[in-house]
Amino acid sequence: MLRLDSVQRHYVQGDNRLVILDKTDFSMVRGEMVALVAPSGAGKSTLLHIAGLLERPDAGEVFIGGQPFGSLSDPERTAARRNAIGFVYQFHHLLPEFSALENVMLPQMIGGQSRAVAAERARALLDYMRLGKRAEHRPAELSGGEQQRVAIARAVSNNPHVLLADEPTGNLDPETSHYVFDALTALVRQSGVAALIATHNHELAKRMDRVVTLQHGKIIPYDLANS
Repeated sequence: MLRLDSVQRHYVQGDNRLVILDKTDFSMVRGEMVALVAPSGAGKSTLLHIAGLLERPDAGEVFIGGQPFGSLSDPERTAARRNAIGFVYQFHHLLPEFSALENVMLPQMIGGQSRAVAAERARALLDYMRLGKRAEHRPAELSGGEQQRVAIARAVSNNPHVLLADEPTGNLDPETSHYVFDALTALVRQSGVAALIATHNHELAKRMDRVVTLQHGKIIPYDLANS
């Protein structure tokens, strides 16, 4: 569902060339959850931005659902992000003036779905996330865990191939983190989306299918037991 083929990315700071990704290869299959564990500054955000078509690599190719996306124009990349990729961030980024239901409906309607179809799927997703009774509440009326579950529902509302999450439980207390992660896991398994999740939480990372890290610009397996 997601494949990075010899991806390279570097930045220039004065006279220095800072290599972030160095001919990096990586792939994920349908329904797989991969934890990305690495220290700050290692390049996690750059990797997620490139995988999510928010940033172009200097070289190499990004494949999503078997299709190459490197040579697409900016409007085509925007359409691909809307339809093929879901994003969950540390902060929920819900639109405050809209209800939970409307927040989950909006990506679908932007993608061309009718209001009725979007509402039906949004209600189904919120029910799945155990938020059906909170569907008409605005973000300010929801708890932190509820807000993040709405954000997860929104991220998968367009049936993406890939879900990218950057510290999705970073702002939550431990008990709420586990509850939100359980909901995220259930949704990934049910939908078959491939999920790459950057996290510093080793307890949550252990529960994923595998764990990787960034080292010298390469994505390599990460042994939590010896970290």
